[in-house]
Amino acid sequence: MRDAYHEELDSIGDGLVEMARLVGSAIGRATTALLDADLNIAESVIAADEKVDDLQRELETRAINLLARQQPVATDLRIVVTSLRMSADLERSGDLARHVAKLARLRFPVSAVPNDLHSTILEMGQLGQRLMAKAAEVVITKDVDDALQLEADDDRMDELHRALFQHLLDDRWKHGIETAVDVTLVGRYYERFADHAVSVAKRVVYLVTGEHVGAMSPAPTEVEGA
Repeated sequence: MRDAYHEELDSIGDGLVEMARLVGSAIGRATTALLDADLNIAESVIAADEKVDDLQRELETRAINLLARQQPVATDLRIVVTSLRMSADLERSGDLARHVAKLARLRFPVSAVPNDLHSTILEMGQLGQRLMAKAAEVVITKDVDDALQLEADDDRMDELHRALFQHLLDDRWKHGIETAVDVTLVGRYYERFADHAVSVAKRVVYLVTGEHVGAMSPAPTEVEGA
């Protein structure tokens, strides 16, 4: 009986990893669709988001059934509740990848992103994909140090997001208001996608330690001269 119970717990973790890998792939493909004005890829990303939604619903059903039947306590309860929150982060990440793909579809047959911003958006897309891959790995390994590192890794996304705004505010901007709105939106999508990856990692820290990241005690420092 207990073996079946822990298999159910493990299956919830497996579902989270699958969701993370799907949304990571989605943001990469959505970026390609956006920069290359590739309608087929955009449509595939939009359609594939349904799989992420299905996985979240399945995970929620398993978690709720587990709560009702097994009434887990302590660490097991933390696993179930935290997993529900992580699934919401991942589902939202899938929505953000879909938004990028929808923008690519909206502006087809041209790219929604001006050529002079292609490298910035490409880096944002690649970084988002890497952050989500790291989040998936942290869900598997439960490595607290790696989880905490993800927030530092996200600093680069914030830098790129600020760079987009600086470009938009530059007097030399010549691409018009509509393109400026598109770039503003897409920059926000990537920035939020990265935030959700970081949120998943922070929830893993809570799952392992029982403490929220902001409330964790700092590591002790050596006293000078000691």
